[in-house]
Amino acid sequence: MLKKLTDAFGVSGYEKEVREVIKEEVKDLGEVFIDKLGNLIVHKRGNGKRVMLAAHMDEVGFIVTGIKDDGRIKFAPVGGIDPRILISKRVVFGRSKIKGIIGYKPIHLQNEGERSNPVNIKDLFIDIGATSKEEALKHVKLGDYATFESEYVDMGRYIKAKALDDRVGCAVLIDVLKENYNLDLYCVFTVQEEVGLRGATVAAYSIEPEIALAIEGTTCADFVKDEKDFVTETGKGPALSVMDSSSIANEKLLKLIIKVAEENKIPYQLRRGTVGGNDAGAIHKAKTGCKTASISVPTRYIHSPISMIHKEDYENTLKLTKKVLESLEEEEL
Repeated sequence: MLKKLTDAFGVSGYEKEVREVIKEEVKDLGEVFIDKLGNLIVHKRGNGKRVMLAAHMDEVGFIVTGIKDDGRIKFAPVGGIDPRILISKRVVFGRSKIKGIIGYKPIHLQNEGERSNPVNIKDLFIDIGATSKEEALKHVKLGDYATFESEYVDMGRYIKAKALDDRVGCAVLIDVLKENYNLDLYCVFTVQEEVGLRGATVAAYSIEPEIALAIEGTTCADFVKDEKDFVTETGKGPALSVMDSSSIANEKLLKLIIKVAEENKIPYQLRRGTVGGNDAGAIHKAKTGCKTASISVPTRYIHSPISMIHKEDYENTLKLTKKVLESLEEEEL
């Protein structure tokens, strides 16, 4: 399932391909509908609490802003991307499926300042092999989207792919929908999370959940020298956020998640950092408010073509999410 999801194209605002993959998987698992912004919502009716699970379909990428006379394509980032990782990366365009390379001046021609300073994204371009603007326009137009071209690789304990943030959350929601709970459950595959939590804002306003969980892929830097920069560690279980840039977890819900993890001997970790955010930031503010928390899979090299997760972290995130839902059938917050 993860291979299908990560192979699909889905830059923010252009999630159709991912949505179709998910729609085919969930079509018989509940009432399926798509709202005006493009969120895919699966409702499993029940008599219990109204609970919303959210995972975003979109990934970071690029949008075409201009085409030079010599056929080079200028672009802007969609979502947060470090320009230092972009040089020589392969990309693919969503509409035409044409492939290209992100180019820059070769090192032989760079002056001392260019060699020692971070590259400016405005100086980069996409090369599709066109030699003129007219030739490039046969394949690419202003406003077209592109994303990294990267294949899914099973590395034993790890999985490498693009867009594990947050196709890993989408995979969890699909598996959750295969079970039945005494809850009025909404699983929402959201759009445009990477550009401002937009899909979750609309969905939460409509659903008005009592309780919500954002299932995410989150920052992991457990390979650096200074442990203060780890934030999360692979292989140590799902990460629970206490606070980030967009929300503070509901204290009672967070304590319940920890209690469930410990009672079921599911490894977990607290996210050591407050930078970043996810759909919880929009959901907890909907209308009169919602008790909200996040359960995340630590993801190395996030927002790049080679993000990596530990298989056991994914499996334990799924296990913990299911057990929390079972607990919410009875527990009062």
